[in-house]
Amino acid sequence: MTDRTYDVVVVGGGPAGATAAHELARRGRSVLLLDRAWRVKPCGGAVPPQLLRDFDVPESLLVARINEARMISPKGRNVDIPVGDGFVGMVDRDVFDEWLRARAETAGAERRTGAFVRRERDADGVARVVYTEGRSRHGTERSVRARFIIGADGALSQVARQCVPRANEGKFVFAYHEIVRSPEQDSPVFAHDRCDVYYQGPLSPDFYAWIFPHGKTASIGTGSLQKGFGLKESVAQLRAATGLDRVETIRREGAPIPLHPLPLWDDGREVVLAGDAAGVVAPASGEGIFYAMTGGRVAGDAVEQALATGSARALARARKRFMRAHGQVFWVLDVMQRFWYTNDDRRERFVAICRDHDVQRLTFDAYMQKKLVRGKPLSHLRIFFKNLAHLTGLAPA
Repeated sequence: MTDRTYDVVVVGGGPAGATAAHELARRGRSVLLLDRAWRVKPCGGAVPPQLLRDFDVPESLLVARINEARMISPKGRNVDIPVGDGFVGMVDRDVFDEWLRARAETAGAERRTGAFVRRERDADGVARVVYTEGRSRHGTERSVRARFIIGADGALSQVARQCVPRANEGKFVFAYHEIVRSPEQDSPVFAHDRCDVYYQGPLSPDFYAWIFPHGKTASIGTGSLQKGFGLKESVAQLRAATGLDRVETIRREGAPIPLHPLPLWDDGREVVLAGDAAGVVAPASGEGIFYAMTGGRVAGDAVEQALATGSARALARARKRFMRAHGQVFWVLDVMQRFWYTNDDRRERFVAICRDHDVQRLTFDAYMQKKLVRGKPLSHLRIFFKNLAHLTGLAPA
């Protein structure tokens, strides 16, 4: 035990936690960043240029620049969608996350390796964070005092489950991927500047499978809401079908990915959530890095305000700010996933809709700007009627 009291203990050193730690440390707050260093999250690694601008991230961290997305329908029909004016950046999470943690440390945050165990409370009412020291869940228990705690410890957040009401209401996609050595040459089934997304029931009954290039390596994975679905078997099937079963496998990773933002992100006293712990992964697409870092920033801002005012009510502002900026996008993507991903007939029609140039342009405009694009009402109207035609079966799949 130690009597030192930190302004904030950030539990979890992924994009959300590292961003929150950096934001608070550069403002002069005393920050402890507690991270489980033994885990890399399975992730496609896509980041929009907006992330590089918003969070001052150098392009040197990108391992690939994607210029096209290919959607593969249940019947094997391909729809190639050019990114347009811009690109989708790809990062390797082990390198990217460590860069973010190191930046937080440079700003003044203290780093320790360990796993959160529980929150206790001292006689004076200040919270105490108990954690296991080192790279094992069974290490020696240590503890520190904290005025505030940011829980950024992943989808199955122990901070959330122990400290925040209704945290057990989260729903998840179970994801699995394999990092492999990229083929040296492009081919019809693999390109170094193209992301391939498979909307096929055998590969995923309710989400999608993917092949994402990362320069010298590639991520091949899938996800599903169905417990018991054979994720590893699905990836093996995809690798065999594309010939990527012949390239070297570097590592295998799996984890749950949240589907919806949790209804509450704070306990009204000293805890606020960020990133996967708060449920901020975009439905339908599974995009999480940008939203995790945004969640880390708003959580850091909320803690800063709480420290400055002495009022824990400021913690609730984190969720309000995030949902005001991105809640509508999440709602639209959730509706899309609930309808179009349910069976192969709908998936076939969904891919068919994506052949439309209006859909392609608005999709990537929204991706690049991280908001719904409102400036093209005629395009939205055309898309509405095309969706209606597919919904009623009047348009060919």
